Amino acid sequence: MSSNQFNAGQTKGQTQAKAEDWMESAKSTASAAHDKACDAAGKSQGQAQRSKEENAGFLQQTGEQMANMAQGAIDGVKNTLGMNDKK
Repeated sequence: MSSNQFNAGQTKGQTQAKAEDWMESAKSTASAAHDKACDAAGKSQGQAQRSKEENAGFLQQTGEQMANMAQGAIDGVKNTLGMNDKK
């Protein structure tokens, strides 16, 4: 085997090894990015669920306040008209 063939084979081997290193590095980087994206999505989903629960509680509280105000208005009208059942 000539020196040129030996050098070509050695260069091909080094190039292939370097390409494999780059592929491994790319896979590692992609995996890390995927993990970070999944973590961010999980946090966003959790935050959305908490906001939904808080909004539901707020709407329920507002509904109860409206019902109490309506009942107070009805009682006020009954008192004014003398129709209150209380004796």
